[in-house]
Amino acid sequence: MPKIGTVSGVTGGTGALVEVNNPPLLTVYHVGGGFKMLTTASHCARIPRAVGSQIRGIHDLLNVSGKPIISYGPPGRSASGGHVATVFGCTGFLGRYLVAKLAKAGTQVIVPYREEDEKRHLKVMGDLGQIVPMEWDIRRPDQIAECLRHSDTVYNLVGREYETKNFTFGSVHVDGAERIAQIAAESGVSRLVHVSHLNASALSTSAFYKSKAEGEERVKAAFPSATIVRPATMYGYEDRFLNNIAEWPIWWKLNHMKTKVRPVHVMDVAQALSNIFEHPSFPGTVNLPGPSELTYEYVLTLVSSVTYRPPSRIPVVPKRIALLAARAAQNIWWPALSPDEVERRYINDADVPGDWDKVGVEPTEIEDSAITYLRRYRSATNSHRAN
Repeated sequence: MPKIGTVSGVTGGTGALVEVNNPPLLTVYHVGGGFKMLTTASHCARIPRAVGSQIRGIHDLLNVSGKPIISYGPPGRSASGGHVATVFGCTGFLGRYLVAKLAKAGTQVIVPYREEDEKRHLKVMGDLGQIVPMEWDIRRPDQIAECLRHSDTVYNLVGREYETKNFTFGSVHVDGAERIAQIAAESGVSRLVHVSHLNASALSTSAFYKSKAEGEERVKAAFPSATIVRPATMYGYEDRFLNNIAEWPIWWKLNHMKTKVRPVHVMDVAQALSNIFEHPSFPGTVNLPGPSELTYEYVLTLVSSVTYRPPSRIPVVPKRIALLAARAAQNIWWPALSPDEVERRYINDADVPGDWDKVGVEPTEIEDSAITYLRRYRSATNSHRAN
C-alpha cells in the first residue's frame, strides 16, 4: 500500500480532524481507488462539520487601485468584506461611531492613535483581527504612510477645537490634512474622505473656520477626487454642545442668544460617512447641516426643559469681557473656553441645503434625542420621569 503524502485535515463522516500544533495530523494511503487514514496524532481535536458550503460570486472579487478585495463570510460583524479603511481621528467624538459602523459591516479598520488608553474602547467594536491599532503622529510622514499602505479608503477626521503649544489650527487642519492627502495619493489609495465643517470659509472671522477652508483647498490639490464632508456642530453622548450647555449656560448666552445654529446628530453623520464608503466614487463636497435652524435661546430653553432645571439668570456677558476671560483662561493647564470659541458663538451656521439624500440618511431632529444625552443632568427627584 503506497504512501502518497500527509495532510493537515481530512473531512469525512460527521466531523473533521484539525491540527492543533505544527506536526502532521495523519498519514493517508491509497486503498483500492479510495483513501484510508491509518494513523492520527494525539494532538488532534474533533470539531463539528460545517453545514453547507460557501460559494463566492464574481461580486465578491473586486480590484481597487491594484489591491485585490475578496469578501467572504456571512453578512455582519463576523464577516470579512475584504476592504481595509484607515480612520485618522478615530479616537475623537465622531471617530468612534464611524469605526463601529465600518467594523460592523465586516471592514478591517486601521485605528491610528497617539495615547495608549485612547484607543482601548475601539478594540471591541469589531471581530477578532478587524480592529488594528497603530501608533502615529500627524507630523510623521513615515507613520502616516504605514497606517494607510494596506488601505483602499482613508478617512481624515482629525480636528482641534482649540489650539495648544504643540498643535495650532494650521498645523492640524491645513498642514496635517495636506500631508495625509499627499501620502494617500502616493500610496495608491482609491478613496479619501476629508471631514471639514459646515462653516468653513476663507473670509470667516474665526481662525478655526479659516483653517478648515484652507485645509479643504490643500486636500483637493493633493487628492483631486477626495470627498469633502461638511457637517454642522454635532451632538451626542460625548459632545461639546448639549453637555456644555447643560454645565456652562453662561457662555452660550453670548450675542444675546440670537446666533443661529443647525446642530446635527453624530450618529447621522457617522452613517453618512459609512454610506459614502459603499459608493465606488463620490467626489465633491457634501454638506450635512441639521434638519432645523435654531437659535441658542431655543437650545438653552430645550436643555432647561429636558433637565428640569430653571433657566440661567446670569446676565449676558459682553463680547469684550468674554474675550478677556477666555484669554486669561489659557493660562491654566486644562482645556477651557478659548478666544476663538467666543468668536464662533457670534457666527451663524451657513445657510446651505443639505445633501442628505445623496448619502441616504434622514437627519434626526434634536428634540427627538436630546433626552438621551441630558437625562443625567436631572436631579434625583426628577430622574425617574419618563420624559
